[in-house]
Amino acid sequence: QEQLIESGGRLVQAGDSLRLSCTTSGFTFSNYGMGWFRQAPGREREFVGGITWNGGATYYADSVNGRFTLSRDNGENTVYLQMNSLKTEDTAVYYCAARSGFVSGRWYYVNSVTYEYWGRGTQVTVSS
Repeated sequence: QEQLIESGGRLVQAGDSLRLSCTTSGFTFSNYGMGWFRQAPGREREFVGGITWNGGATYYADSVNGRFTLSRDNGENTVYLQMNSLKTEDTAVYYCAARSGFVSGRWYYVNSVTYEYWGRGTQVTVSS
């Protein structure tokens, strides 16, 4: 059974850094592109970033570009989201997701409908 488990979310102050992890099992991780999405209270889920199956390309939302960095370890079946210079507006539940296929191109990673598997999320709260 496919599992994606996010971890690392917690309460931090504005300007702090945080690294989220998403550990997976039940599918061939190296064959999947990975994405991070977030959902704040009262708002729709939004794209944060995506990384191709081999880590060769990354894509970011404008709101986090330059502050957040995605990486992956295919040997550990884990994808990471390094978040720097956090802002109060980054407060949300963060979800990782997996999409199959050896594809690159921003469209495939931005659109949540292309993802097959989702984690349950981890809460990130940024206080001022």
